[in-house]
Amino acid sequence: MNLPINLDSLLHRRTIESERVEYKAGWNPEAVLHSISAFANDFHNLGGGYVVLGVEEQDGQPVLPPIGLQPAQIDGVQKELLNLGNAAIQPPYHPLTATYEVQGKLILVLWVAGGETRPYKARTRLGDKKADWAYYLRKHTSTVRAKGADERELLSLAATVPFDDRYRQGASLTDLSPHLMREFLQEIGSEMAAEAASFDAEALGRRMNVVGGPAEVAFPKNVGLLFFNEHPEQFFPATQIDVVYFPDGPGGDRFEEKEFRGPLGRITRDAVDYIARNYLKETVVKHPDRPQAERFWNYPLAAIEEAVVNAVYHRSYEIREPIEVRIIPEELVVLSFPGPDRSVRMEDLRAGRAVSRRYRNRRVGEFLKELDLTEGRSTGVPKILRVMQANGSPVPVFETDDERSSFLIRLPVHEGFAREGTQKVTEQVTEQVTEQVTEQVTEQVTEQVRRLLTALEAAPQGTKDLLGILKLSHRPTFIQNYLQPALEVGLVEMTQPDSPRSPTQKYRLTDKGRQWLAREQ
Repeated sequence: MNLPINLDSLLHRRTIESERVEYKAGWNPEAVLHSISAFANDFHNLGGGYVVLGVEEQDGQPVLPPIGLQPAQIDGVQKELLNLGNAAIQPPYHPLTATYEVQGKLILVLWVAGGETRPYKARTRLGDKKADWAYYLRKHTSTVRAKGADERELLSLAATVPFDDRYRQGASLTDLSPHLMREFLQEIGSEMAAEAASFDAEALGRRMNVVGGPAEVAFPKNVGLLFFNEHPEQFFPATQIDVVYFPDGPGGDRFEEKEFRGPLGRITRDAVDYIARNYLKETVVKHPDRPQAERFWNYPLAAIEEAVVNAVYHRSYEIREPIEVRIIPEELVVLSFPGPDRSVRMEDLRAGRAVSRRYRNRRVGEFLKELDLTEGRSTGVPKILRVMQANGSPVPVFETDDERSSFLIRLPVHEGFAREGTQKVTEQVTEQVTEQVTEQVTEQVTEQVRRLLTALEAAPQGTKDLLGILKLSHRPTFIQNYLQPALEVGLVEMTQPDSPRSPTQKYRLTDKGRQWLAREQ
């Protein structure tokens, strides 16, 4: 096996810093073990390093032609490396190795990439069962034992590298889609979008900090694969959102299920929009003792969006369990794994006062915030409490277990939908609206529907375009007050995506919508 490096550059260090290369004339297992630990710890975030066996060093430079190793010796070294990686370094670590012939001599190259589970400690002495363990790091061209402030900094550095910001060494740059990255930049209105077309995947990925590693071999980061790969579930199994509806309750024979897979930003929006289109209903109740009608939703969309985004943000992508949204007549439940960090007290969470000191997926949160799907800063739970109260809904419930193995958000249905006879009232109001849309319950809704129909008069439009035309920034407001009422009365319908490679959902006027708009004009 050859390594993804240029051997000539490695031996002459034209593209690799001297701090990242160590030459050794022969096999010294203890010294090599310490160097592996140092490179894997990647104290300066340089991308690990290389140990070249069979090449002597003089004044920091390789001496060529190399001394070389015997074929039988190389086989023995590789077997011993396997044992050392399991027994003499914690957590276990195994560098990639490759044999090359240089000027008639065989050399062995060990590629030690920055480890995903750093820090790594190694035995200080081999052959001594009582020997202690120590952390090692690179200082200039030497491997040294980490002590004092350096050791504390190494431990702190490792503690601040979340899973989503680690390199995915089993993936390549071809697994990142430049199209999705450019689409993201356009969607968030970045000035970088104009020049992104001139970048290749690596340059664009480095600019967006979803690609890392040394110049000679770059790796996509986990967050890049989650947002900019069409099928992230191939790297992170169960990266999906399942929406399950039980019309007769969980014990009934009927249910509807839909899975959402794909880039993280897309499936988050698609799942929320699907729930809004299919399972959210608004009821209008007129009272004989007052002119104002009472309006409320079975579930406020903003609360659902926050609950789903919270699950996407804080779930573990190392656990093979999807996010599940379960809808029954009594409640809507969002389940994710694992639970909140132990630094968050449940009593504070339920009261909307919780502030997490550690974030499981810091980079995922950054991208969700750029997409305007979350505000971050621990505002999700307080917003759920606030919008549920504004809708007149019961107080939501937040649950986890003692082990914090899962997190469950229960959004109880509005009591108006649970009362006997509510369905009849809903059907009567819906029928009245359908027969004569111009007699909407309030002028505000009529004006919002009219504005939406006018925006769609020329051509079908996607959600993003409609937000711009209507000068709106809050998607839940658009869906609840503009789109949902128009869909329910049959004035607007959804189009089919243009193609699998262009899955943009758009909306267009129905014949009824055109007739209504013509009558109004």
